[in-house]
Amino acid sequence: MIKVLSVFGTRPEAIKMAPLVKELEKNENIQSRVAVTAQHREMLDQVLDLFDIVPDYDLDIMMQGQTLFDITCRALAGLKEVFEIEKPNLILVHGDTTTTFVAALAAYYLQIPVGHVEAGLRTGEKYSPFPEEMNRHLTGTLSDLHFAPTPLSRENLQKEGVPQKNIYVTGNTVIDALLATVRQEYIFNDPVLDSIDFQRSRVLLVTTHRRENLGDPMREIYQALKEIVEEYPDVEIIFPMHKNPAVRNVVDEVIGDMPRFHLIEPLDYAPFVNLMQKCFIVLTDSGGMQEEAPSLGKPVLVLRNTTERPEAMEAGTVVLVGTGREDVLRETKRLLDDTGHYRQMSEAANPYGDGSASARIAQGILYHYGLKKTPPEKFKG
Repeated sequence: MIKVLSVFGTRPEAIKMAPLVKELEKNENIQSRVAVTAQHREMLDQVLDLFDIVPDYDLDIMMQGQTLFDITCRALAGLKEVFEIEKPNLILVHGDTTTTFVAALAAYYLQIPVGHVEAGLRTGEKYSPFPEEMNRHLTGTLSDLHFAPTPLSRENLQKEGVPQKNIYVTGNTVIDALLATVRQEYIFNDPVLDSIDFQRSRVLLVTTHRRENLGDPMREIYQALKEIVEEYPDVEIIFPMHKNPAVRNVVDEVIGDMPRFHLIEPLDYAPFVNLMQKCFIVLTDSGGMQEEAPSLGKPVLVLRNTTERPEAMEAGTVVLVGTGREDVLRETKRLLDDTGHYRQMSEAANPYGDGSASARIAQGILYHYGLKKTPPEKFKG
């Protein structure tokens, strides 16, 4: 019996780890345990409830106005205690958050092996995204098993000297979560969303939250979107606003109470991905949405200057737009005006997953510990 302790702290991590936790729970050779830092509190809890996951440990570290220093120190001290109690055979972490890096560091200090889910993503820019790029690098350096979502992420790891035998190409677990959650006849429990005719209106789903986009970059993005709504009478925009006041202040300044620009509170995961399914175009600076939306046939305009997910650019499902007003205007109008371009983006194959990533990761763990004779089949992308 292998004791595997999964650690996460934010909503995006929880979404991507939830199907893996459920997969581990089913395996008779794995004792699955879960610890959450609650780096995000309310948003994390929504996902735990949706996937029916009750953590064995909840550090509840979130505090008002927390900084990266606060998160790092509180998570490191709390996880040390959890790891010393549990003495797991393997710590599983996900992606690029501060919780991810700190959990890997705490495991290293206690000489516990680390498995990194969604390993090998790189932009090559130290501060973009910040602090996620370095969180990934540092976690990768501390990890023993690397569950790379795509062949390109495997190549990144190999260039950094990670032995091939420690890398498993699995696909991304976010597609597992997405396919388990989307429903064709989903009904929203929200008066704003229920009032929109998704058949007659072309709905743009917008999210922005990146630290590097705060201030003028967001101001440029919102101005472009405002002009789109003014020019296209059949376009409506739904914008679930991040709770960061630095985001909301710019939204109020540029958008205000503009008609057909629906400013709503952040959505739980289930209504959010079902909204994504119904929209026409996705504009985002999120990482996960670059993976999710193509699975639903939605073109994605990435509101960033760099991305650690270039596979979708090569496949043609996303365009890296940047944050300049003219760039956002040009690429959005092209999708609205050019039906051939829209069709080409919406029908491109998603390179990120097939819904079996969690099973491959569980099989990889069993193979590594000698409980399975053959490695899992590689996800080919």
